[in-house]
Amino acid sequence: MRALLLLPAVAALLAAGCGGSPGDAPQATTAAGSAPSGAQRAQACRHVPAPAPREGGGARPPAERLDPGKTYRLVFSTSCGSFAVTLDQTRAPATSASLVALARAGFFDATVFHRIVPGFVIQGGDPTQSGAGGPGYRTADAPPAGARYVEGVVAMAKTQAEPPGTAGSQFFVVTAADAGLPPDYAIVGTVTEGLGVVEQIGALGDPATEQPTQPVVIDTVRVVERP
Repeated sequence: MRALLLLPAVAALLAAGCGGSPGDAPQATTAAGSAPSGAQRAQACRHVPAPAPREGGGARPPAERLDPGKTYRLVFSTSCGSFAVTLDQTRAPATSASLVALARAGFFDATVFHRIVPGFVIQGGDPTQSGAGGPGYRTADAPPAGARYVEGVVAMAKTQAEPPGTAGSQFFVVTAADAGLPPDYAIVGTVTEGLGVVEQIGALGDPATEQPTQPVVIDTVRVVERP
């Protein structure tokens, strides 16, 4: 029953993942550049001020896809610790390439998780912090009909009016065992390191407002590329 109640929230939550217009919708490297170890646990979240909002837009989509012979991970260093997302080039080649390009350009650095819904999702990727910002362009990777949004899945926000799989820069990480969402949102990867950090971030939301109870800052997002 919870999923039915959350679908309108999904509409608001995933509204502005694309080019910066509002709408209706629901990962620190070491010195060697490696992702956090599998044994890493969530640390106490630092109490930090939210960074100043920035303007969205201005980015251009990458001209090329990623090397299919390599594995790409995004390592998120946050005020609650680090987690890593392994990108899924098979299901989301265009979106994976976009996220890597944005991360390398520092697009996600000094941004926040602007929406946290306990037991459902955490959402970030909007430099404006309004829920309506994006890079200024869209990609499209329609998910398969049987797509499931289970804990640790990373997918992309979109408005209800946009076709399935449309994406900008806003992403969400599922913290529910199964979010019960329809197959509308491009699945770009999975949390493969630091799921405890994601769970800790997911506890820092007000269930009534779905807003964070304290700023959770994404300090940096680094790309780890491996053969």
